[in-house]
Amino acid sequence: MRKKETTEKAVAGLEKLYPDAVCSLTYTDAYELLIATRLWAQCTDKRVNMVTPALFAESPTPETLAAADIKRVEELIKTCGLYKTKAKDLCGIGKMLTEQYGGKVPDTIEELTRLPGIGRKTANLVCGDIFGKPAVVTDTHFIRLCNRLGLVNTTVPLKVETEMRKLLPPEKSNAFCHRAVLFGRDICTARKAHCEICPLEGFCPKKGVK
Repeated sequence: MRKKETTEKAVAGLEKLYPDAVCSLTYTDAYELLIATRLWAQCTDKRVNMVTPALFAESPTPETLAAADIKRVEELIKTCGLYKTKAKDLCGIGKMLTEQYGGKVPDTIEELTRLPGIGRKTANLVCGDIFGKPAVVTDTHFIRLCNRLGLVNTTVPLKVETEMRKLLPPEKSNAFCHRAVLFGRDICTARKAHCEICPLEGFCPKKGVK
């Protein structure tokens, strides 16, 4: 089976399994999603969602975050881990958005990745969820699924993103990434692929599955 056909079947299969999949982070606008996603690194979505209400209550805009005391920001996000680095990045993001973008979150990957601590994964998430652009969010679950389906043969995020942009329908790429996260947590887990209950089992080559 060709990669394009496998991709189409996988997209349809996960769409049926998770019709209402959305980002698991709680946010109301581009700024909140950007900040929440930076906090997400090496942390759980549940923990981030517990931390952000207090953070956004005190720093509801890029301007207020830019002016915030970094020690206070550290205190508010401490339970997310790597809090000193993340606090420095958050304050830096607030200042850069305020000084260079008029307090607005930019809508291109190139501009977003210029912000402190923001990589392509976060930039894609913001572009897809906020601005409705075709996005490929290379979460670990997404990367694992694409490898097991034989669509890619690499775990390097940029290479996976590049290859999957060629295969995924642009209008469905962002939603597929969200569904892949749920699928990777529920069925195609890192520890064990539960092929016996997998809706993709009929065409999946099970690359790397023991």
